[in-house]
Amino acid sequence: MPTNLPPDYFKIEEAFRKATSNEEKIALLQEMMSVVPKHKGTDRLRADLRRKLAALKRAPKGRKGVAQHRSPFHIDREGAGQVALVGPPNTGKSALLRALTNATPEVAPYPFTTWTPTPGMMRFENVQIQLIDTPPLNEDHVEPELLNLIRRVDLVLLVVDLQGYPLQEFEDAVGFLEQYRITPSHRSGEYEGERGWSVKPFLLLANKSDHSEDDEDAEVLQDLLGEEWPVLPVSAETGRNLDQMKRAVFDLLEIIRVYSKPPGQEPDRNAPFVMAKGGTVEDFAAKVHKELAEALKTARVWGEHVYDGQMVGRDHVLYDGDVVELRT
Repeated sequence: MPTNLPPDYFKIEEAFRKATSNEEKIALLQEMMSVVPKHKGTDRLRADLRRKLAALKRAPKGRKGVAQHRSPFHIDREGAGQVALVGPPNTGKSALLRALTNATPEVAPYPFTTWTPTPGMMRFENVQIQLIDTPPLNEDHVEPELLNLIRRVDLVLLVVDLQGYPLQEFEDAVGFLEQYRITPSHRSGEYEGERGWSVKPFLLLANKSDHSEDDEDAEVLQDLLGEEWPVLPVSAETGRNLDQMKRAVFDLLEIIRVYSKPPGQEPDRNAPFVMAKGGTVEDFAAKVHKELAEALKTARVWGEHVYDGQMVGRDHVLYDGDVVELRT
């Protein structure tokens, strides 16, 4: 019986052949399994993929004292969220990373100066957010590990050059990512029912908007793309709108900051607990300490959505900036 495999399967299979690390191969095998249709003709193929996956997961991690290869594309998460700067060559991704963090990537006027990801920590008010500069999206050299990195992050910042051909750069970048089944959240409905898609929130940055006169070009780009693609003009060179960008990143990560208040003491406003938006008092208690969550009875909350010191239950939903005194 024919397998009738979709075209996406063969693209992922090609990436699997080029993969060098076990982690990358496991991710690609899982993706291959998600796109293989389930019928009698694919039983043997699916069984073979499962065997390969099991073998890779059982593979030894290496002996103590022996140096192990670690892919530069595997970036350990730090801070309140992990955000990737992606886009075509020479749009200023590295310059933005340098302007927003303490990282020092190479910045040059010619393309392809970034060959491996470079992380840095961007401070927004009292939290740190991890920002990763990535190699340019390039049809001539598709790096499977780069695609896997983009699939893992919490937010994608798509960077175009406002002084170049921003509309073409935008279309090329989005087309490239969707070719490998990565799509922005607002387009997820177009692929409903299809498996293997990675859906991410996106923010479009029109870089090199160095002066207020450049805003007119950004407005034209906004008109061409429509409301579903908000355009934020920024400048790594002059710093224009970078604070606005930080706020937009924080909001798109859909996280909140909650402060612990010990009885009879003031909360430490410099050390918030970061939680997903919609989190409850019980979720907060679990972040403070697992045993505390189990023993929790009530809590007092100070914030915009309650009166000061309001007594609440475990299922009370918290908001950004809330102060919580837990009671056991």
